[in-house]
Amino acid sequence: MIKEKLRVGVIGAGRWSNSAHLPGFTRSPLCDVVMVCDLHKDLAEAAARKFGIPEAVADAEKVLSRRDIDVIDVVTRGGSDGHEELTFAALEAGKHVLVEKPVCHDYKDVWRAHELARSKNLKTKVGLTFRYAPAVRYMFELISAGFVGQPFVFNGYEQNSQWLDPDNPMDKRIHRVRPVGETPRGTDQRREAIAVASLEGYGAPTIDIGLSCVGSELTQVVGILSNMIPFRRPTNLDAERVRINIDDADMFIGECANGALYSLQSSFVTVGNYPGIEARIYGSEGALICRLVEEFGECQTLRGAKPDAVEFVPMTIPDRFFPPGYQPGEPWPSLFYANLVHNFMQEIVDGGEENQGNFAQSAKVQEIINAVALSHREHRWVGLPLDGSAAR
Repeated sequence: MIKEKLRVGVIGAGRWSNSAHLPGFTRSPLCDVVMVCDLHKDLAEAAARKFGIPEAVADAEKVLSRRDIDVIDVVTRGGSDGHEELTFAALEAGKHVLVEKPVCHDYKDVWRAHELARSKNLKTKVGLTFRYAPAVRYMFELISAGFVGQPFVFNGYEQNSQWLDPDNPMDKRIHRVRPVGETPRGTDQRREAIAVASLEGYGAPTIDIGLSCVGSELTQVVGILSNMIPFRRPTNLDAERVRINIDDADMFIGECANGALYSLQSSFVTVGNYPGIEARIYGSEGALICRLVEEFGECQTLRGAKPDAVEFVPMTIPDRFFPPGYQPGEPWPSLFYANLVHNFMQEIVDGGEENQGNFAQSAKVQEIINAVALSHREHRWVGLPLDGSAAR
């Protein structure tokens, strides 16, 4: 049992770090952020001033090598292997690790990271942010208590307008110089070669929510990836649009081991407010619809229905599902992520087996993403697990 506050080092001081990660860590009573790092040291220094962090650096090795740091938070841009390299380095250094999705693009590498963490008795957490929305946490509790009975059908949607405008750069980072050494995605223009983007973005946490709703593994999937807006600006430094062959819309259906049916649509070129996630679960005893969409001053709603009262009615989310320091009207990034961070800190402090949303869960999600991409490329149903072994 850890008695003192956990000491955290954050690698990455960009947009998402400032709006979600750092607010989450600095409001949890279980930890202190002692160092923040960014390749642009001025961003690290600005974050240190804003959140009262003692030290700002530009070299990630200075964070990884600090013996007094318990937890490393990797919130850099994913790129080709940006998360993977830092994740394995942090685990090798004996740190508990929180990392943004994807941990790795190949599910086998995520399992490899999970096994490394287990061998060192370390806990892990992935930025599957939306399982920590108070509405989703309450939905999970209701399902566990039998509200829906036997799960029959899950429908998941990720629908928002982030890249509906082709002049909105594909890369969210604000570059000062053109990035070098990164392998660009979407340069192969064949239909079968569409690079995964939306499905690995907010498709991933929607898949994650669905797995918890049905309480079962997927046994087979068939899916399609589409590129609705083929030409767009790559970065903020580009004035012209170029051909970028990524999935900005996709759909797949699947069958679960318990017989439930599973469908999912993800897209960031569909009209709707960010993040635009909706999860629907229908079962033998009832149904629940959770929307994580900024609408009419609310960022989350949960509605339920029963066979004898089929109208879906609003359900009040109990206070216990909200994070420390919650204020009504709080933006969803800090609200949801504060729950994620505090949950992770609590799991580490408690020292037990509980570790939700960890690398094992992320590996299952990434395996489904890899299977859907394979289904698209080969125009066929794909069985899970991909290695043909018994379900884990």
